[in-house]
Amino acid sequence: MKVHYKVLTISLLSAGLLAACGAEDEGNNGSEETNGGANNNAAEENNAAENNNAAENEEANEEDGGEAAEELDGELVVYSSRNEIFVDALLEKFEEETGVEVLALHEVEPLQLQEEAGNVQADIFISNDVGAMEYLNQQDLLAPSEPENVDTIDEQFRAENNEWVALSTRARGFIYNKDMIEEEDVPQRMEDLLDDSYADVEGGYAITRGGNGGMIGNVSALRYEWGDEETQDWIESIQENASGIFEGHGDIRRAVGEGTHAFGLVNNYYYHQQLEEPQDNNVGFVYADQGDDDMGAIVNAAGAGMVEGGPNQENAEAFMDWVLEEENQLAFVGESLEVPINPDLEPPFEEAVPFSELHVQDMPLRELGDYFEDTRQLIEDAGLDLELR
Repeated sequence: MKVHYKVLTISLLSAGLLAACGAEDEGNNGSEETNGGANNNAAEENNAAENNNAAENEEANEEDGGEAAEELDGELVVYSSRNEIFVDALLEKFEEETGVEVLALHEVEPLQLQEEAGNVQADIFISNDVGAMEYLNQQDLLAPSEPENVDTIDEQFRAENNEWVALSTRARGFIYNKDMIEEEDVPQRMEDLLDDSYADVEGGYAITRGGNGGMIGNVSALRYEWGDEETQDWIESIQENASGIFEGHGDIRRAVGEGTHAFGLVNNYYYHQQLEEPQDNNVGFVYADQGDDDMGAIVNAAGAGMVEGGPNQENAEAFMDWVLEEENQLAFVGESLEVPINPDLEPPFEEAVPFSELHVQDMPLRELGDYFEDTRQLIEDAGLDLELR
């Protein structure tokens, strides 16, 4: 069964969920027609179905030793802050295997859940930023859970009561164009970007806008390590010296690959993605702060959590169980080419460095939630979130 993605129109004055046709998915019309037909026929078929179900369930109990298999139906509303190309295949797989219709809203700002707290619309929230998930958890917007197989994920990568569980991770560093700059001339530490001389590199360097989830996590980690004063200096430095400020990391990897900029600050999986390009793939990657005395690479993670009070709780619980099956943990990594958090799973991309081999910052990822709101304010005050170039 093909997953039907719909643009979800949210009204805080209505408890209903309105679904409109998404321009990117021609399968939406079929979904709406099916729903309409099901509603028209429901009254006529209901009585007959109830009579048949009793007999069928009794037969199933006899065949299965008294334990009839419970099938899922209905809908699952998923809010995702990730690009839909990283999530589509996963949600389609869930729908095909369970029969649950998935209604997905992509690239959602985490604070939308806070805005809808009095009129909950979503069942599952998928995020590329642990800080955002833990912040929502601290606002009691995510629900505790006990998913099967959750012990395959170390406790440092999940909330205290599994309100969110991270499944894939990435590290921050610098993608660079090998035709434009030597590896030793690329910054080796985050602190190096305080040096104004990097503004004079041929082609300069690129960063994302401040509101990007990866940049928010990066700044939060620096605040944890350095405090606010030095972090503010760092923000001002990159804002002034960067030759390009882009909406997202995909724009940066392509700009570096084609030689517009010499290097750029990205998550490591964007380097993996650029290597997969048929051209403009003569790129390298420097994991930041890998020296013995350095703070270690800034890492973040992507994962999922159940929304408190979601309209389809049973299906949400089933999704959390399902996504933690090892096959589906790898499916969660999917197109992103991130690294699985589960140490028993091999990274799906041969150039990926296993998480266990990196020198990483000594900061529990849950701490990112404590910095999330103030970091957004710090970035906004600096003006970094308002300017693209």
